[in-house]
Amino acid sequence: MRALERILAEDGSESPFAAFDLPGTPGTDEFWAAAAPASAPSGDGGWVTLFLWRGSPTVIDFESWSDPVALLRWRDTDCWYAEVRMPARLRVTYRFLADDGSSYADPLNPVRAGGERSVVATPDAPPQPYWPAVGADDVLPLPRTRIRWASERLGGKRTVRVHPVGGGGPVVLLLDGDDWLYLHPAMTAFDAAFDAGDMPPATLVFLPTKDRQAEFGCRPELWEAVRDELLPLVAGSGVPADLGRLVVAGQSLAGLSAMYAALEFPELVSRVACQSGSFWWTPEASDLPDPLGGPRGGTIAARLRERPAPAGLRIAFDLGEHEARMQPHCELVEALTEQAGATVRVSRSASGHDRAGWRQALLRDVAWALA
Repeated sequence: MRALERILAEDGSESPFAAFDLPGTPGTDEFWAAAAPASAPSGDGGWVTLFLWRGSPTVIDFESWSDPVALLRWRDTDCWYAEVRMPARLRVTYRFLADDGSSYADPLNPVRAGGERSVVATPDAPPQPYWPAVGADDVLPLPRTRIRWASERLGGKRTVRVHPVGGGGPVVLLLDGDDWLYLHPAMTAFDAAFDAGDMPPATLVFLPTKDRQAEFGCRPELWEAVRDELLPLVAGSGVPADLGRLVVAGQSLAGLSAMYAALEFPELVSRVACQSGSFWWTPEASDLPDPLGGPRGGTIAARLRERPAPAGLRIAFDLGEHEARMQPHCELVEALTEQAGATVRVSRSASGHDRAGWRQALLRDVAWALA
């Protein structure tokens, strides 16, 4: 990462920041007024992205893409920086970690994911037109309808929010619902996609989870509770909802659970939008030193080899382009699902294992599943 700085110095530039078109002397008010994450071509088809921090030593913590990167101090100024090499087509969530363990969003980046994280994209990453840039002072709108769900099967209480898109329609169950409420503004994005003609009417149900490992493994309890407890509450919520057509959208372990439901509860779930499903999963995988090192496709692949997919299954698979270790597991499940007779759509997103990269696929694949 120091090569760019050496080249610039040989060219007579004042600092490594000159390649990113930042004006003024580093550390001055003019410099900080224009400072923001910026990318320049790396010469090998990828990018070098400049991150800046003002004040004390810190580390950049990326979500499921790279090891943490320590920032360097520029001379005797209050300017700390890192030049991070990134591949082509990447959108990634990150945060700054201070010496005391505190975490912060990037104050120089206007695009955030919640209060403590930011999102950055390389210039060649595809746009996400329906997802608004959420700044530090923005308050995300929330659905008006709330359901208090005290589940006998799952235990405990949780708040489930319900939102009609375009007046309401088939139910779209968003697993990890709190992430899609408080980190990424899915309600706003679905409404914008509907207004643009890219989303049919639907009723979003934001389902929070209390224990992802327990609830999203290949176990029946969650889906029995959804069928017997949650959906009757949605029907009585006063929001128009077509319970005869249910789309389940899930990512990572939640994507695994959505696929499990489609195979084992076909009378309930026949349409799925799955991003980066954790198809490495087996009952023993979490206890292994390398959970992803087990049999390709895990439990889901074994199930698909045993018997055909239920009739009418329609599933969209998506995977981050930079998820190398997930790829063999997901590719096998994708192929077996299609061979088993399901209608399948396969795509790849410009991301690692990260909601920031999956979110446009979420809109596209839910709309496809509803078609």
